Amino acid sequence: MKRRGDNVTIMLHRDGDVHSRSVRLPVWLFRTLAVAGTVVGVLILLGVVLYTPIVRTAARVPGLNREIADLRAENAKVTELARTLEGLESRYEQVRSMLGGDIVPSRAREVSPIPIARPLRARYPGTAEHFEREPSVPRHWPVDGQGMVTRGVSVGERGDEPHAGLDIAIPVGTPIRASGGGVVADAGRDGEYGLFVRLTHPDGFETMYGHASRLLVERGDSVTAGEVIALSGSTGRSTAPHLHFEIRRDGRSIDPQTLVQEGY
Repeated sequence: MKRRGDNVTIMLHRDGDVHSRSVRLPVWLFRTLAVAGTVVGVLILLGVVLYTPIVRTAARVPGLNREIADLRAENAKVTELARTLEGLESRYEQVRSMLGGDIVPSRAREVSPIPIARPLRARYPGTAEHFEREPSVPRHWPVDGQGMVTRGVSVGERGDEPHAGLDIAIPVGTPIRASGGGVVADAGRDGEYGLFVRLTHPDGFETMYGHASRLLVERGDSVTAGEVIALSGSTGRSTAPHLHFEIRRDGRSIDPQTLVQEGY
């Protein structure tokens, strides 16, 4: 390639030929072609860089469509199973109604993974006359036997965490009994207490029973003293099976040991 004045001469020679050919281009045209070639090269490179992910994504589309189709088929099967189960439950309720509601016990209201049979009605053996039949203040020990009190009431002195009731260590599935007669003000699940029951009693008293594995009453039920309201467990903030038992009066926690003496 030779440059003369305002022109650029490009020499073309083929191997084996005697003569060469030359092309003379103005400088401005040569520069224009060079810039245009550079731009085209950059555009091609950008196209390759940007188009490659699109090609990869497009290649995955058939597989994703198959997965979506499989998921839809599985969802249809689950829906069909749910309808079948609903129909079986409806037939069960019909059979139960035909046999009589008092003959076939209702299912537990709260279920834990532990297979514990639900007691229908229980009191301390041979001491049914010991309990009041009407609403009463809490004065009875909430479990069969003494159990082991692993933690008492504390107000957070010496940097300890406040504790509003008694922790009674008992095996999982131990019947939890109402300390007094009253009404179920609340029953359900709480992050701290786990499965719990809260009862209201006369004279502004309340009792709380926490960390149960199964609840046998629900909100609004009337219970008598000594009636089994739940089964013990280790739900909620708990490291071992036990019952958390609280007594409150007018919204203030009091030491259960000042009212309940049976377990001591």
